Amino acid sequence: MGELRRGAIFDLDGTLVDSSADLIAAANAALARGGFAGRLDPGPDAGVSGRGGRAMLRLGLARSGLAGAEALEVVEALYPPFLLDYDGMLADRTRLFPGVEACFDTLEASGWALAICTNKPEGLARKLLSALGVLDRFAAVLGADTLPVRKPDPEHLHETIRRAGAAPGASVLVGDTVTDRETARRAGAPSVLMDFGLSADDPHALKPAAVVTDFGALAGVLEGLVPRK
Repeated sequence: MGELRRGAIFDLDGTLVDSSADLIAAANAALARGGFAGRLDPGPDAGVSGRGGRAMLRLGLARSGLAGAEALEVVEALYPPFLLDYDGMLADRTRLFPGVEACFDTLEASGWALAICTNKPEGLARKLLSALGVLDRFAAVLGADTLPVRKPDPEHLHETIRRAGAAPGASVLVGDTVTDRETARRAGAPSVLMDFGLSADDPHALKPAAVVTDFGALAGVLEGLVPRK
C-alpha cells in the first residue's frame, strides 16, 4: 500500500459554491405550496441558507407566525417538497466561488486528495458538482445521508478522509460555519473557514486554524498547516 496523501476536505454550500439564491428560492416555493406567507430574502437571508433547508423553513414559518413544536412538525412535512423543488433548480444561479478550480489545480499538483463532506444530501451534492463540471475532481463525496451520522459528528469527517485515501493526521476541513469548525474540533483535525461575507456565523470568532477570504491564498495556508514531508 502506498503512503496516504494529505487531505483537503471541503464543505460545499457557502464554501465552494454560492448556492444561497437557489436554496432560498426552493424554500420559498415550499412555503408557498404549504400556504404560508413568510418568505426569505436572498440578500439579507443568504447566511441562513448555509444552515440547511430546515433552518430556512423554520425562519419562513416564524415569519408566518408559526413557532414551537407545531412549527417543527410542519418543517418535516415541508422538507421533502423543498428537496424536490431544489432538485429542479439547484444549478440555476449557483456558481463556484472565484478561484476554486485554480486552487484545486495547485493542490492536486502538490499531491493533496480532494473530498467533499457536506450536510447536503449526497445525490444532490453529486448532481450539483456534476452540473458545475467539478465532480471528477473529488476522491470522495459524502453527504448528509451517506452515513447514519452527519456533521458535526466527527465520524462524517473521519469516513470522508478514509474514503479519499487521505491520512487522518494530515487532513484539513475547509468550511464556513460553526458546524464545520465543531466537526473538525471533534475529529481532532484543523479547520480553515472561508469568509465571503455570506455565512451567518463570524468565522474569526470561531477561532479556526485560519480564516481565508480568497481561494488564491488557500493552497498556501493548507501547505503551512500540513507541510509536505
